[in-house]
Amino acid sequence: MQTRADADTVVIGGGIVGMAIAYGLVKAGETVVVLDEGDDAFRAARGNFGLVWVQGKGAGNVDYARWSLASARRWKAFAQELADVAQIDVELQQAGGLRPAFAADDLARQLDEMASIRDAIGCAYPYQALDASDLHKLIPEAGAEMVGAIYSPMDGHVSPLRLLRALVQAFGRLGGSLCTSEAAHRITHRATGFEVKTAKRSVYSSRVVLAAGLGCRALAPQVGLDAPVRPERGQVLVTERLQRFLPYPTPHVRQTGEGVIQLGDSKEDVGFDDGTTTNELGRIARHAIRYFPLLDAVNVVRAWGALRVMTPDGYPIYDASSECPGAFLVTCHSGITLAANHAGAIADWIRGASEPSDIHHFKASRFHGVDVQTAAH
Repeated sequence: MQTRADADTVVIGGGIVGMAIAYGLVKAGETVVVLDEGDDAFRAARGNFGLVWVQGKGAGNVDYARWSLASARRWKAFAQELADVAQIDVELQQAGGLRPAFAADDLARQLDEMASIRDAIGCAYPYQALDASDLHKLIPEAGAEMVGAIYSPMDGHVSPLRLLRALVQAFGRLGGSLCTSEAAHRITHRATGFEVKTAKRSVYSSRVVLAAGLGCRALAPQVGLDAPVRPERGQVLVTERLQRFLPYPTPHVRQTGEGVIQLGDSKEDVGFDDGTTTNELGRIARHAIRYFPLLDAVNVVRAWGALRVMTPDGYPIYDASSECPGAFLVTCHSGITLAANHAGAIADWIRGASEPSDIHHFKASRFHGVDVQTAAH
């Protein structure tokens, strides 16, 4: 009989969500094993837009607004910490972000939304309305069709792939063990902890954290949890490098640290198809040209599709199993924005600290009795 655990915690899933939690645990002195399916997995980090984004998030859900804002505020220190430990610059730019509008009523609606969040959140929630003249002074290349934008200094962006690499490297340097090409197939709860079986072996631990994105749906019931997640495809275009003109990201167009332009705004319900389509890529390109007409003459060099991890209402799930104490579930589609929280407050909660007050209502039980196939997010 197994009596000695191989690790304090096994984290299942080596994407940005899983690695942020694993990094936070190992930084606190835990022994941690990460089991990662490998590059054949539907890894959301491949197609992530890289936004550290607050404005507009949590309209109608003040807990999510506070949770997102708290993580964004921690991001500068988090990025510096990763640079110190991993010696990797994640290319954080947090000078603010823009939500442009093409119609006056859209801008008014966004302003009402921001005001409602500010009033509900009970703390500083800075933003500024820009009219067309203000916007074009800020970004002369902005399209003439735009009537204005909302600017918020809370927002920014990073390189998702650099972030994932930094988390992996920092985790390893602090003594964590990352096992690639080892998908978890079976989790068994025992009196002494957990046995996690892969095709190669069994790994024993005192705790287990499910952070495998879409894979959590099959794993969660094995430890008395529920993960009603589904895929949502996003397609992305990347251009050649350009001279810098866009210092502020938008939800659909951003200029990366390398100077390329990343375009993407699709939300497609196509199951597990992570491919691309010419129709959707064409629509994304046309929309981006409305934002910034200079893109009409720019070469596209790459395109891809990737799957987001979506719950029925679009909000995260943070759950601890009562049936199998020591088992946790963490899944969300804002893994970049929330990475600082996952490496901090969520890792602390998993280690035994009090549950963060902002996540009390993000249990899967909120979906029980709801048709998760048709509920809106």
